[in-house]
Amino acid sequence: MTTDTTPYPTYDFLGLNLMPLDVAASAAAIVARAPDAPFAYVSTSNAQHVVWMDRGVIPGLRRAHLKAWLRTNDSRVLRLIGSVLFGRRDMPVTCGSDLTVDLLKHHIGADDTISVIGGDDVLATELRRQFRFAALHQFQPPMGLLKDPGARAACVDFIVAHPARYVFIACGYPQSELIALETLERGGAVGTGLCIGSSLHFATGLVDRAPLWMQRLTLEWLHRLVINPRRQIRRIFYDSAPMLWIAVKTRLGLRGHAVRALDGPGRGA
Repeated sequence: MTTDTTPYPTYDFLGLNLMPLDVAASAAAIVARAPDAPFAYVSTSNAQHVVWMDRGVIPGLRRAHLKAWLRTNDSRVLRLIGSVLFGRRDMPVTCGSDLTVDLLKHHIGADDTISVIGGDDVLATELRRQFRFAALHQFQPPMGLLKDPGARAACVDFIVAHPARYVFIACGYPQSELIALETLERGGAVGTGLCIGSSLHFATGLVDRAPLWMQRLTLEWLHRLVINPRRQIRRIFYDSAPMLWIAVKTRLGLRGHAVRALDGPGRGA
């Protein structure tokens, strides 16, 4: 298990324990780790994380959040709610997509060893073509990872068997975080895991991301809904939108979620 200790303070917001890091600070912390450092992972949290942990139906989900070495705010919606309802000014946004692009374009070299958990052959081909990776390993797990511990164990086996400096876990939430937690607790793996959803598809251009004006207006969710309504309707309206009600109840004192200002440095594992 990693012994990394984050030097960053943390704050609690709607059940999340986050660190006030922007993209540049997050990337700097990640690349500062030694290539053979014991496995640690990064979780970029959004409204879906708030809702799923509030429901409490997935064993280990809160542990997966708290065991992450870096825990950043992925959501402009969360920042907006924090500002409007709670007067917070300490919630910088580190979108997983922005962090992934920054790492790929400015920090990860062609000679760095990369592992990708998820995606398909097209994604691996584009990563090799666009970023000239000489050592890229990919594992394509089956569907149903959330309810299949054996399939997640196969992902962990692959990560342990293919040492890499950067491990992109692109299986969606909460599957990616569970795989990262299980890798950490198995032991024997190295590198930094990044739970980044569809970010590699955005970084390679295989999927179009919302234009900047929509991102700045906190409308990226609307763009995703328009381009892929079948996939996004459930994610937005069932998995994410209830965060608004959780926030209102917290503001009215009807919910026990902590909303605490910056605290001292914490331990990522």
